[in-house]
Amino acid sequence: MTDKQITRREFVRDSLAGAAGIAVGLSAVKGGAAAEKKHEVDTKKILNYNADMEYRRLGKTGLWVSAVAMGGHWKRFDKILSATGKTFEQNCHEIVSRCIDVGINYIDACTGAEVEAYSKALAGRRDKMYLGLSYCAREVRQEEFRSKRKLLESLDMLLKKSKQEYTDLWRITCMAPGGDHTFNTCCALVEALEKAKKDGKARFVGISSHDRRWLKFMIECFPQLEVVLFPYTARTKKVPKDSLFDALKKSDVGAFGIKPFANNSLFEGSSAPYDPHAEEDDRRARLAIRHILCNSLIIPIPGLVSPHQVDNVAKAVKERRELDLAEAKELAKVMDQAWAKLPENYQWLKNWEYV
Repeated sequence: MTDKQITRREFVRDSLAGAAGIAVGLSAVKGGAAAEKKHEVDTKKILNYNADMEYRRLGKTGLWVSAVAMGGHWKRFDKILSATGKTFEQNCHEIVSRCIDVGINYIDACTGAEVEAYSKALAGRRDKMYLGLSYCAREVRQEEFRSKRKLLESLDMLLKKSKQEYTDLWRITCMAPGGDHTFNTCCALVEALEKAKKDGKARFVGISSHDRRWLKFMIECFPQLEVVLFPYTARTKKVPKDSLFDALKKSDVGAFGIKPFANNSLFEGSSAPYDPHAEEDDRRARLAIRHILCNSLIIPIPGLVSPHQVDNVAKAVKERRELDLAEAKELAKVMDQAWAKLPENYQWLKNWEYV
C-alpha cells in the first residue's frame, strides 16, 4: 500500500480499531529482550519490519515501533555536511533511506523546519515510516497558542507547509516546567488533540514535557493521551516510589525517550567522519542505547545526523542488552563526564536522573 492509497478516513478507522484493542505484538524480539506475552502479532503487520530490528508496542496506540527511532533534532549536521560535501537535503534523504533499510519505522520532528525536511525526505515512501510531529514555536509554550482554536490552526499550517494530509502522532510540546500551565490550558490542549484525531488529521495524540510530576498528573487526569515524550539518558533510573513508569503502565501510555545522549555531552568528538574520537564515540553511543533499552517501556529517539550513526544504533539493538561489570563501570564514568560538560541551558537534564 502506498501513501497515496491511504485515505484520512481509513486512518480514522484504523486508529479507532487500535484503540479498541486489536491484538498486536511480537512473540519474540531480537537483542535478548523478553517477549511481551500479552500481545501477539504477525510480523507482516509491523510497518517496515526487519528481522534484525526489535519492535516495541507503543502503549494503547497498538503500533509496533522500532526499539530505537529517529529524533528530529539535527545538531552537528554542519560537521557532516562540511566533511562530506553533501547538501542538507541529500544527507537528510540518505538518513531516512538508511533508517528504512535497517527497520527503523518512526521519525519524530518538533519544529516547523524539521517537519518540512523529513516530510520531503519521506516523499514517495510515506508508507514505510510513522511520522510524529509538533510545531513547538506555535504551541502552548507561547501564550498566544494556549487555546484549542489556535493550536488547531497551528497544526493545519504545519500540515499544509509539509504537504501532509495527516500525521501519525501529534504531540504538543509543553512548557518546562509544565506546572506553569493553568488547568484551562491543559484542557484546551487536550481538546485540540481530541479534535485533530476526530477529524483524521492525527491518528494518535500526546504531549512532550520536561516536567516529570506534571507529566504524571496529565497522564492520570486525561486518558485521551496516548503517547508522551520526556528526557531519558543513560543515567536515568526508576524512582522507587510514585514513579512516572507506574502511571505509564497503568494507563497503557506509550513513551519515547528524548536526549538519550545528554545533548551530545556523552561524546568527545564532533560527530564528523574521520574524527579521531569517532570509534570511541560510537562505542559510547551503543553502551548508552543498550542500557536505555533495558527499560522495556522506553523507545529512545536520538537525533541521528548521518547514515553511519543510523547503522551504529541499529548495531546496538542487536548487541547483548545487559552491560557487564566493566561496561557498567565505563558507562558510569562516561556519564559523570557528560554531566560535568552539560552547558548551563541543559542543567535541567540532571532533574531526570530519577523518573
